[in-house]
Amino acid sequence: MTILVTGGSGQLARALGAAAPVAGVPVRVIGRPEFDFDRPDSIARAVAAAAPDLVVNAAAYTAVDAAETDAAAAFRANRDGPAALAALCRAAGVPLIHVSTDYVFDGTKGAPYLETDPVAPLGVYGASKLAGERAVLDSGARAIVLRTSWVYAPTGRNFVRTMLAAARKTRSLRVVGDQTGCPTAAPDLAAAILAIAARLRQEGWQDRFAGVTHAAGTGATTWHGLAVAAFAEAARHGAPVPEVTAIRTADWPTPVRRPADSRLDCARLRGVFGTELPPWQDGLRRTIDALAVAGELP
Repeated sequence: MTILVTGGSGQLARALGAAAPVAGVPVRVIGRPEFDFDRPDSIARAVAAAAPDLVVNAAAYTAVDAAETDAAAAFRANRDGPAALAALCRAAGVPLIHVSTDYVFDGTKGAPYLETDPVAPLGVYGASKLAGERAVLDSGARAIVLRTSWVYAPTGRNFVRTMLAAARKTRSLRVVGDQTGCPTAAPDLAAAILAIAARLRQEGWQDRFAGVTHAAGTGATTWHGLAVAAFAEAARHGAPVPEVTAIRTADWPTPVRRPADSRLDCARLRGVFGTELPPWQDGLRRTIDALAVAGELP
């Protein structure tokens, strides 16, 4: 099975590019300018050139706050591009795994979200990702929408790396402590996607695979809890531990509201695909270890 992964140098695309060869799966990772949702002609060329057996769409507009003033770009990348990609996959009879987000929810349920729970995005980013989900599922393609959350990795721009970088400059940090979610290490999400790919290879496409599936790190914490845990892991490598004060969302205003509690129930991932992500603490530990090896800890 040859897998085409979009998203170029993004966290998940890079993780898939690293993990697939180890698993013995041919993978081609593409991004701009070769593959660009702002240039629809590039989408068709890339798919035709790769002739994949499976497509994983990890390309997206992810700037949550910037989307509020750049809605057109967000919808091009998160709705229109995936819709075009799904149409190509349908025409070729190729399954598509499309990566989405917990930000399709408003965070008011008070319990982990099921795939069947009502959606209510709070901002343009969430709305554009929800529109992309619907476009992919309505395309007629053999499509799996994977909703994930709070993704981080040893590379790229993410919360964990931002916290560690901040610790280089100050010994005191204020971090939001009233938003709860499921931190997800990109390599763990990549492993789950490869497990789904293996199931597709072994069984062929099954109608029960289609639709939305949640895939996130097992367990939950707050942004404050994630920061504290990251610094504790970094301390194993001799990094100093800053003081981290929990604050309210209201104390750190942003252009768009975030879900207060976007925990994802991932039982369907286990039941349908026979896989699950490890505890978020395990992914964090491996991420910090990788950063230590790279010499990127404070």
